Amino acid sequence: MELSTTEQRFVLHWGEMGSRWGVNRTVAQIHALLFISEAALSAEEIAQTLSVARSNVSMSIRELQSWGLTQVVNVFGDRRDHFTTSKDVWEIFRQVVEQRRRREIDPTLGMLREALDPSDDATPPESLQRMSEVLAFLELIGSWHDDVKKLPRPVALGILKLGAGVSSLVRSK
Repeated sequence: MELSTTEQRFVLHWGEMGSRWGVNRTVAQIHALLFISEAALSAEEIAQTLSVARSNVSMSIRELQSWGLTQVVNVFGDRRDHFTTSKDVWEIFRQVVEQRRRREIDPTLGMLREALDPSDDATPPESLQRMSEVLAFLELIGSWHDDVKKLPRPVALGILKLGAGVSSLVRSK
């Protein structure tokens, strides 16, 4: 698959952005390639287009599948697996947020709920207070996330758009 200069820039930038967020650069580049591709791509096509090893593509596809960001598609007349991703930016964002919460926030909540014991005399009260504030904040974020994900998409997008307006109202007072 031949990429235009703009497509190349997008794929490379997506890889850079991914690495800043703790995602392997090749994983992010493959996701970007699948996102802009009209048709599902085989692992061989991905490897050739991005000039990466086929084994790297396989591992990266498995990582994308574990995030729920890539699906296998069968192409009539071709026995190879082909891969695609959602073309819906909102759905991709929703899936990434859900996975980050499951992988990062939820374990931290569990640890804090288990570790914070009011009768703990060995830990300084200031430390317990700060950790309790982290717990309360993460619980608030989790509760907000649960509420927002129940909303219909147009309402959730409206809230995002409203956010900028609300902040300008609050700043002006």
